[in-house]
Formats: sequence, structure tokens, C-alpha cells
Amino acid sequence: MQLFSKIYTCKLLHLQGKPTKVRFSNEGKLSMAQHQQNKVRLQLRMSSVSLLCVSMLAVLALLSIFMGPLLDLDQFPHPSLVHRRSLTLKKQPEHLQTSLSNTSNVPTQADIWKSKFSEFYYGCSDSSTRFAPAVPEKDANGYLMIAASGGLNQQRTGITDAVVVARILNATLVIPELDHHSFWKDRSDFADIFDVGWFISSLLSDVTIVKEVPEKVMQEIERPYTMRVPRKSSQHFYHNRVLPMLLSRRVVKLTKFDYRLANKLDADLQKLRCRVNYHALQFTKPIQEMGQILVNRMRNKSRRFLAIHLRFEPDMLAFSGCYYGGGEKERRELGVIRKRWKTLPEANPERERRHGKCPLTPEEVGLMLRALGFGNDSYIYVASGEVYGGEETLKPLKALFPNFYTKDTLSNSRELEPFSAYSSRMAALDYIVCDQSDVFVTNNNGNMARILAGRRRFFGHKRTIRPYAKKLNSLFLNRHNMSWDTFAKKVQACQKGFMGEPNEARPGRGGFHEFPSACICEKPDAGEKIKEIIKQSKSKKKQAQESAGETVELHSENGANGSNDTDPLMDDSEDGTPRQQQLNHDMNSEEVTSTEIEDPEIEELLSD
Repeated sequence: MQLFSKIYTCKLLHLQGKPTKVRFSNEGKLSMAQHQQNKVRLQLRMSSVSLLCVSMLAVLALLSIFMGPLLDLDQFPHPSLVHRRSLTLKKQPEHLQTSLSNTSNVPTQADIWKSKFSEFYYGCSDSSTRFAPAVPEKDANGYLMIAASGGLNQQRTGITDAVVVARILNATLVIPELDHHSFWKDRSDFADIFDVGWFISSLLSDVTIVKEVPEKVMQEIERPYTMRVPRKSSQHFYHNRVLPMLLSRRVVKLTKFDYRLANKLDADLQKLRCRVNYHALQFTKPIQEMGQILVNRMRNKSRRFLAIHLRFEPDMLAFSGCYYGGGEKERRELGVIRKRWKTLPEANPERERRHGKCPLTPEEVGLMLRALGFGNDSYIYVASGEVYGGEETLKPLKALFPNFYTKDTLSNSRELEPFSAYSSRMAALDYIVCDQSDVFVTNNNGNMARILAGRRRFFGHKRTIRPYAKKLNSLFLNRHNMSWDTFAKKVQACQKGFMGEPNEARPGRGGFHEFPSACICEKPDAGEKIKEIIKQSKSKKKQAQESAGETVELHSENGANGSNDTDPLMDDSEDGTPRQQQLNHDMNSEEVTSTEIEDPEIEELLSD
């Protein structure tokens, strides 16, 4: 700046060209010779100044050519990239600004878009030879009706478990009823969302399914016997409590049927769950076709893309009890919504944040992905409802990832008209795009996140990233106290075990819909090949560290993509807790929170 100031001063003097004041002699006159001499001196002085300015400009031009610009504008990010907890997008002080110019240099020791171990596993849901054929309708113990509750994905879990319960009871299953009175206010029936014919025929050898109870039977019983079973009921419970009622009443209807079957079942019943969820439940042709159109349009823009389920709607934030820095306005608005659930305790934002219950802001999701190694040229599809704070809240994420698309921007109102009035059908479109994305990113552990995580594991362990909010929240709060490289490395360390790797969870840990371990098999000789990959990775890492003059530490290569070269779940976390123990505790504690609450409206909210 001093250099530019001198140049500016020189030019100013030259332009002004003010004559120097002359002093007159006592006689009041100056000789013509003296005047001419002063004039020559002034011209020489001005010529010297001009020459100096020209010389300086020439030097600057040469520096610019050979050394590049003196100021690298990439070192000063757009104000919207500044860390903030507030949703109001107020301009932050300069010391909070973080440079993202070196994001492309974040170490990615393997393909961040795909696990290098995924090729060694495959989905396996065929029944064993011990699994008997379905009982014909005339020989069944009765008719089982179920009323699924909540939104699309909560209903999906209920439908899946209903088929298994019908198998346990040797009952004929009636096509499930969908909830028309929930928070989502969707009047769609089963046939409006799922292919009924395919559902019945694909499960023909497992369970007999009919569209309705025969009229003759209904005339004899007048109405079905209605009951509601506890959460996560065992096979033993259904045999002892439900079967006697089915045998005596002939038709039993189970209400609010979601998560009403135990997580742990016999292997053949678990595989039946997978056949229902991953094969039998297919969307109707109009939904499938529109969903595929959206996928194809994303593929036309880029050969690979990320899908992000933001889940940053006002109702979700109100339910979480978290605070995002929006002042009294935010507290008032979310407080009004929170009063809808009378069973919720008083909000405690700090406690919820410590426990990892607060969804990340859209900006934080974007920063996490950039820290993991995804460049700003990556294409993202965002599945979300009404984002709290609207476009202002999304601005930082769009600045981090300019190639930002939704189903609304990929299509027009005419194309979406058949679906737009129905929340479940719109959710189905997002489901299809998220399922077929190269990388799926969740922002909470609700039903859509769980269902899709399990499905993506079953179909080839496609990359699924779940933010480890318990660790990331404190990291985001202190982001301005560290360099970008340090921040990126800490994010990568936090995300070990949450990157959708094949061995992130042990059998029996976590919810079955998220970790369908009974339905995932290892290919022959996979063990030896995996060991060889790990050995090669360690060798490359050792060589890289030695060449860089670093201390060599032979721990697992996990880096930006979370690859488990040995087993990251056995590593210790930053606070010394064994990684496996810590992750299992977090998975199980979150499952209890989201699946054992009996408040109907809370159940509906957590659905998607």
C-alpha cells in the first residue's frame, strides 16, 4: 500500500504543475535571467519525478508477469463463508474469516467418492432351505391388518415389519393402511405410492397378501379387533398375546404400527425384512419415472454427484431444542412450534449440543464436506423441505458448492404437479435421487437417513456420510482459532466410523434398518484381498511420511474418505474412549431417542 501511495502522490504533483512562488527584489522587479533559470530548474525537477514514476510502474508490471498478482483474492473468502452460528447472515469480523483456497490440497489417500472395500461385499437376502413356503389364505390363522403411521419412511418401516409379523403369526396380510391424519396431512393410499401388484407377487412364497378382507368374513365379525402392541415387541410376545386374539377374532388390526417388532430376530426373518424393504416395496410407475428423470438430469450435468438430506426445517429445529444464534426472533418462532409437543421437556440448547442432537447448519454441512475433500466443483442435490431462514440460510452452502440443485430447480411446475400436493410422493422423489447418488449425506438420524443408509449398504456399500455431530459441533465453534488445514484434519478424524464403510458396525449393533448385517455377505477370498490392500496402503503412507520428513506412525489409513484400512472402530477417540465402544453407545442412544417416544406427533416429526 505504501508503494501505491507514492505512485499516486507522484502523479498528483505532475498533474497539478503549480508554479513556485517568486520573491521580488526591493525594487519590486525580478530580472528576466533569474526567472528563466528558475523555470528551467522546475522543468528538470518535474521530468525527474515523471521518470521515477514510470520506472516504478515498469517494475510493478515485471513483478506481476513473473510472480503473479501481489494480492491473492482467494485468500479472502466471500463473507458468506465466514463461520457463524447465527441464521441472520450478519457480516462477521475479519478475524473470523477462514481461507478455503487450499481445500483442494486436503489429503485424499483414496477415492473419497467410493469405499475401496465395497467391492468385496454384496447383498444377500435369499431364504434358507429351512424357511417353509407361505401358508395359503384358507389355512391361515386369520387376517392381519395394520395401520402405518407417520411419513413415507416411517410407514416403510411399519410395512416391512408387518410382513414379518404376518409370517410369525401364519396370518394373511391385508394391504396396509397409511396414516391420513398425521403431521404430514397426506391423503395418499398404499396404491398411490407403492406398486401393489408387485408387492403381492414378489412375496408370494413368503406371506399371503390380499387387498382387503373378504366381504363374507367382515359380515361375520362386524369389525376387526383393534390393539396396539408395545415398541420392539419380540416374536414371543406376538405368539403369546396377538396370536390368541387372532385365532378367536379372525381379524386383528394393529394400530400405530411402526417399530413394533424387535430389532433382533432369527436370520431368516431378518432376510425377509430385506426382501420386503429392498425388493418388494417399489414405487408406482409415475413416481419411478419422475424420480429417474431427476437422476438423469443430475447425471447429464456431472458423472457423479452428492445428495444431501438437510433436515433443517423449522419443526425439526424446534423439536431439537437447539439454538442457532438468531436472537429473540429465533427463540420466539421456534418456541411457538415446540409447544405443539406437550411431552417435550424444557429446551436446553447447550445439553443438546453436547450430546450431538443439534442438526448442523447448511453452512456447516458444506464446510464438513469441503474439509473431507469434496471440491467446490462438486455437484450436489439437496433434499429438503422448507429450510428455516429460507434462502439466506442456504447462501453459505451455495457459495461453498455453486452447483446446487433440488427437484424444483431440475424440473418445472408442470412436471411436479401430480406430486406437489402430496408430501409422501414428493419425499419419494427425493428418496430415489438420494438412493442413486454417488454419495449420500445425512444431517440427522431420522427414518429417511436410516432406511437409505441400510439400502445403500445392501446395494454395494455406496458412500453414506453421517456427521458425527457430538464432535463436530465443538469443532465448528472453535473453527476460527485454527488454520484451514488443521480444521480439515480434525474433521477427518471426527468422521472416522461415520463414512459408510463396510465394517463400521458389528452385527447386532444399531438398528437393523440402518445396519442390515444379516443381509450382507462377504465375497470368497475377500479377507486376503482386504489384507493386501491394507498392507499396500500402509506401505505407501510410510513412504510418503518418510519423504516428507515426518514421524512414521503405522495406524489405519482413514483420511478424508474414512477408509478403514485396519479397523477405525478399534482406534481410540480424542478423549481416550475406545472407538468401537463410543460409536456403539452413540448409535444405540440415538436409536432410543428416535424410536421409543410414544407421543404420536413426535413420532410423525421424526419420520423423515
